[in-house]
Amino acid sequence: MLESFQHEILFAARLLLGGAFVFAGLRNVQNRNLVASLMVARGVPQAMLAVWLGIVLQVVAGALVIAGLWTVPAAACLILFLIVATPMFHNFWDHQGPDRASRINGFVGNVALAGGFLELIAQGV
Repeated sequence: MLESFQHEILFAARLLLGGAFVFAGLRNVQNRNLVASLMVARGVPQAMLAVWLGIVLQVVAGALVIAGLWTVPAAACLILFLIVATPMFHNFWDHQGPDRASRINGFVGNVALAGGFLELIAQGV
């Protein structure tokens, strides 16, 4: 029965996965100074440039995933983004207490997002 809804299910998956990144990218526009200061603290050179490149990547690749255009390369770019951003912003090993728990949740969530993108890549959609 679910096979008859395969296209709708894949669209929902693309909408949820890509939408998370469009939302995060747009939110990062508002929080760009905070994000840049966190990146400076982690030793990232040209942090503000990196923030803007990350924002563009999140929004454009997320929108491409939603639209089903160049889904495989867009999903691959977002996996690479997660590989770089996750240990930088969800470094639970450097924290204790509630902050550690929050960062573990973010880390695990990003791992799950990467899994969803791998599924899209495997589907070739």
